[in-house]
Amino acid sequence: MEGLKQAVGAWDKIKNEIDGAVEILDLSETDDNLQIEVEKSVAKARTDLEKMELELLFSGPYDEDNAVLSVHSGAGGVEAQDWAQMLERMYLRFAERHNFKAEIIDRSEGNEAGIKSSSIAISGQKAFGWLRSEAGVHRLVRLSPFNADNLRQTSFALVEVLPEMPEATSVEVKDSDLKVEFTRSSGPGGQNVNKLSTAVRLTHVPTGIIINCQTQRSQHQNRETALKILKSKLYLIQQEAHAATKKELKGKSVKAEWGQQIRSYVLQPYQMVKDHRTEFETSDTKGVLDGEIDGFAEAFLRNYKLDNH
Repeated sequence: MEGLKQAVGAWDKIKNEIDGAVEILDLSETDDNLQIEVEKSVAKARTDLEKMELELLFSGPYDEDNAVLSVHSGAGGVEAQDWAQMLERMYLRFAERHNFKAEIIDRSEGNEAGIKSSSIAISGQKAFGWLRSEAGVHRLVRLSPFNADNLRQTSFALVEVLPEMPEATSVEVKDSDLKVEFTRSSGPGGQNVNKLSTAVRLTHVPTGIIINCQTQRSQHQNRETALKILKSKLYLIQQEAHAATKKELKGKSVKAEWGQQIRSYVLQPYQMVKDHRTEFETSDTKGVLDGEIDGFAEAFLRNYKLDNH
């Protein structure tokens, strides 16, 4: 209800700005200063209108929810693991730019550098709406920093994005369907966390889904977090069983199969990041890898809205 009140208030504000500009316009024919005021009022109304237009794009069933984003390195050893860590940093910086709370709930380090995988809980208004454009395979082309000959290298990483759904709490998970393992945490979390077996690995035997969580200070907290994520995944599976909702949940353009990258990041021989679903591209590779991915999210949301109308 509070969200609706804010939306109505925002539209009323734009209407008042336009009405005010029209009133000034009637008086401005012979006054240059009033002409300037009209231009300022119109520019302000246009900016506010563009912001509201963007808000309307968040029309998916879970766009308002928090998100759990996971990055998995592809084949290619240390190259792919370094690329996965670059993506992890990109999403952490994105969350910081949007004032979202980001917490790494599981992380598997690479053998020499980078990471094998990372799962991040991202909390904030429209976190899933902003991030669902990221689901799929991300391809990096660059001169390898790990190759003595400095040859051009192509690396892949898979990104999964899951909404935090209140409905998922109703999903029943039988204890007999769970395999629960406790291990020592390998990441940050304090001396107690790393000495004791607080990390949890949940395996849902019927589906083979595996959830790891290691950042909380107790087994119980890690188990609850892992179970929450598992229930969300199971809920999505139930929803996707219905053909009518499958398109709405995932979107026609989202692909997460290896070899079908959604986006390419080319650092050499030229600078370009291009999304293959929307054709949105930018040469500001440094900005993108520093978390400036709003343009890709907006292009995806606009494309998704057009595909579903």
